[in-house]
Amino acid sequence: MATMKAVCIDAFGGPETLKVQDIQRPEPAADEVLIQVRAASVNPVDCKIRSGQYSRVTKEQLPKVLGRDVAGVVVARGTAVSGLEEGTEVYALLNGGPGGYAEYVTVPAQLCVRKPAKLNHAEAAAVPLAALTAWQGLFDHGRLMSGQRVLIHGGAGGVGHFAIQFAKASGAIVSTTVAAEDKPFVLSLGADQAIDYKTERFEDVVQEADLVFDLVAGDTQERSWSVMKDGGAMVSTLAKPSERQARLHHAHATSYLVHPDANELRAIGALIDEGKVRPHLQATYPLQRAAEAQEQLEHEHTQGKIVLEVDE
Repeated sequence: MATMKAVCIDAFGGPETLKVQDIQRPEPAADEVLIQVRAASVNPVDCKIRSGQYSRVTKEQLPKVLGRDVAGVVVARGTAVSGLEEGTEVYALLNGGPGGYAEYVTVPAQLCVRKPAKLNHAEAAAVPLAALTAWQGLFDHGRLMSGQRVLIHGGAGGVGHFAIQFAKASGAIVSTTVAAEDKPFVLSLGADQAIDYKTERFEDVVQEADLVFDLVAGDTQERSWSVMKDGGAMVSTLAKPSERQARLHHAHATSYLVHPDANELRAIGALIDEGKVRPHLQATYPLQRAAEAQEQLEHEHTQGKIVLEVDE
């Protein structure tokens, strides 16, 4: 029986629960490919799952390999798969089954997309979950169009730094709230206006936003109604906006969870290869140091993404 190294949790808790274990290497089903993982990104949802705060994963599902997105190389494919030859470099948002903190993972072939040529594997692994979250929030739910103004709360993080770039590429005017030290970073990504959330009130400098893209929630979300155009939209990755306020502002207001979409991931890859979008890596760690990577994500200030690299 072939084995592989993977980072698993046997119980919920802190980063110390992440253990490198030898487990059985998966075999692809008829509609799946087996990817040799070269890199997997670290996302806030991984930390929520690990700590037991993510309701979709229960203790009955443990032990579990964490990780929601990967980049790597197709090394085997199921009998029903065509078009993804062995040796193809791909990236993918996983569908909640086996996780990506591992040397190998099986993925439905329909979710796999050829890796952008401009990116190495670590950079490519930073893209799927965060970029699709940004894309779906701005365009699928927020219906952002060229010439509109969007206010992005939390523009320097994994999702936010993609959202700024997608919004600019679409022709929108971008305001974003960030920490003071993040202003140069988000302006370099194309933001038109960077607001220090600690010393400036965004209500004083933003008016008539067509879309508020909320990656912060809490009081920040509630205060955002005052800067939104009547009939605008408020979209959050964290907390469902007030239905009462939505009615008062004739607004489209929703929260959502990201879902895999290969066509959208291809469109994102095209923007990357055209030079219009780039992932920013704050740090990379070897797979064996996944606990340190999650510790940094949870407790230190991060611009862009943190990625685990897997030895060949």
